[in-house]
Amino acid sequence: MGELVEVRRTEHIPSWKLEEVSTLKKLLSEYPVVALAGVFGIPARQMQQIRRELRGTALLKMSRNTLISRALDELGGEYPKLKEYLEEQTMLVFTRLNPFKLYRVLEASKTPAPIKGGMTAPRDIVVSEGPTSFAPGPVVGELQRIGIPAAIEGGKVVIRESKTVARAGEVVSDELATMLTKLEIYPMEIGLTLRAALEDGVVFTSSELAIDVEQYVSQLAWGASAAFNLAVNIAHPTAETVPVLLSMAASNALKLAAEAELFVPEVMELLLSRGYGSALSLASVVASKSPEALDEGTLRLVSSSAAQAAAQPEEAAEEQPAEEEKAEEEEEEAEESGIEGLGALFG
Repeated sequence: MGELVEVRRTEHIPSWKLEEVSTLKKLLSEYPVVALAGVFGIPARQMQQIRRELRGTALLKMSRNTLISRALDELGGEYPKLKEYLEEQTMLVFTRLNPFKLYRVLEASKTPAPIKGGMTAPRDIVVSEGPTSFAPGPVVGELQRIGIPAAIEGGKVVIRESKTVARAGEVVSDELATMLTKLEIYPMEIGLTLRAALEDGVVFTSSELAIDVEQYVSQLAWGASAAFNLAVNIAHPTAETVPVLLSMAASNALKLAAEAELFVPEVMELLLSRGYGSALSLASVVASKSPEALDEGTLRLVSSSAAQAAAQPEEAAEEQPAEEEKAEEEEEEAEESGIEGLGALFG
């Protein structure tokens, strides 16, 4: 008897509804990612533009919430999890993009729009100081009535200081909404508002998808740098650290060989240089006490070395003013370059 009742109920369902549910189930099965997006308040012209922008990236399909719910239930599995995000007018978005990319694409497709009286401010609405396009007249009083400090200066209506006219969450009055539109301040955004997306059985909400990409990239770069430094410090061999570790090992080996005075080709030049310097220092001491103990060639070397050492402080003293003068010239050139850059920027 129960089966008979079910058959009769099915027979009374219009064929177009059954076909719609079948189409939805087919699309849900074909695409790896499906999302539910709100379309409330989007004009038809704007919706056509969104469809054009998303062509080739996502398939958009409007349907009744009851039919979407039925298709989700019939597919079973994780699909019914999306039912809690069915509210008001809903657009199904089918795509092969991952949910995070889809969220960014939908957000990028939004366009500014004027706010209407009675709507809630989505964020703080600020009227910035500066000139307006208004000619002197009654508009000054209208601006002042809604708390915007306005005055007439140089034959134009100007906003004397920036003013927050509505805080996020506050209801905007009709008078304020009209004036914001006249000022060409559009606080609203028109576009698809992604509520949730399903991929591989996991539901992602809009708050989970709204990530700061630049911040994450910066954190990943910092993490990679910290991991590299740690790997180098503990001498952990990887494809990235082996070249650095080999270079450090070679440098340390040369230092050790030089300190141990090992006669190997790589450090012989350094050892000979050190030996020559030590011998010259000893000869200088001997020359100051018993010059007759040294031959003429050694005395000439000691004398030449002493003359060079005495000349170095004088040369350094002469070079310092020249370097300071050069630094001042470079600073002046940089300032001139900056001024030229600003001139180019502002015409």
